[in-house]
Amino acid sequence: MEKKLTILDIARLSGVGKSTVSRVLNQDPRVNAQTRARVESVIALHGFVPSKSARAMRSQSQQVVGIVVSRLDSSSENQAVRGMLETLYQRGYDAVLMESKFSPAKVSEHLAVLERRGVDGIILFAFNDLDYAAMTPLREKLVLMARERPGFSSVCFDDDGAVRAVLAHLGERGLTEVAYLGVERSDLTTGLRRHQAYLDYCREQGRTPRSALGDLGLQSGYRLAAELLTPNTQAMVCASDTLAIGAAKYLQEQGRTDILVSGLGSNPMLTFLFANTLSLDFGYKAAGIQAARQLLDQIEEGQPPRATIAPCQPL
Repeated sequence: MEKKLTILDIARLSGVGKSTVSRVLNQDPRVNAQTRARVESVIALHGFVPSKSARAMRSQSQQVVGIVVSRLDSSSENQAVRGMLETLYQRGYDAVLMESKFSPAKVSEHLAVLERRGVDGIILFAFNDLDYAAMTPLREKLVLMARERPGFSSVCFDDDGAVRAVLAHLGERGLTEVAYLGVERSDLTTGLRRHQAYLDYCREQGRTPRSALGDLGLQSGYRLAAELLTPNTQAMVCASDTLAIGAAKYLQEQGRTDILVSGLGSNPMLTFLFANTLSLDFGYKAAGIQAARQLLDQIEEGQPPRATIAPCQPL
């Protein structure tokens, strides 16, 4: 006897996700016309008739997306999440927000919970040592934030371009004695890529780099500023606004308000609290909107995973 096809079989033959087949069967108007035609042709070719249980399951579609952030107190992640929520709410989805605290074990736990709950999709703020192999079955309904991975959909920030934009802006203002306060290079994005962009720029411009690396905390910025400050220092570029606030606090206490401090992230507290500071807008909210749109393209249209770099905003 010939095996009766399931929704999963139709999804595989159509090259889309199971949720897309469900939406086609439910006449969901949000499905792309070309995708709908492809799925319907496969259904017609195989004479597929959904079972009563499958129809019942479709009628209980959750319209829920899980968002796993690294830190709930991260200004940058909160800006991105605002963009995600606006986009998801407009499309009729609710969201479940979870925090990993940079713990790979916690990420695995959260993903398992979201899978059991049957969410339509997941957006994950990712970092280096996650078990990406274990996430492979989730690729069709997963988007990584701030980290690219072959085979996965992702939205990354332009770390290199952001640091170069700040350094070029300082150069236009005649500031060439520029120190860099960063994060340990074990952190691929905020650490390695931003620090390397500074080193490369100094090499290209024939400048001598002066940098020090720590963690993401305010105290780290305070300590690194003390370590790097010299009588000739004209500016300090910081890998994050949190570091910049710490650095600006130290310089204020030393009476060195002549030194321009630049952060990355567009945290309004930096420029509100301290004079002679600036912060480049990384486009966090726009990146969040892009991540939500990519996820919806995958789960509603069956679009393949793609990697995107969100541009930073000009100073």
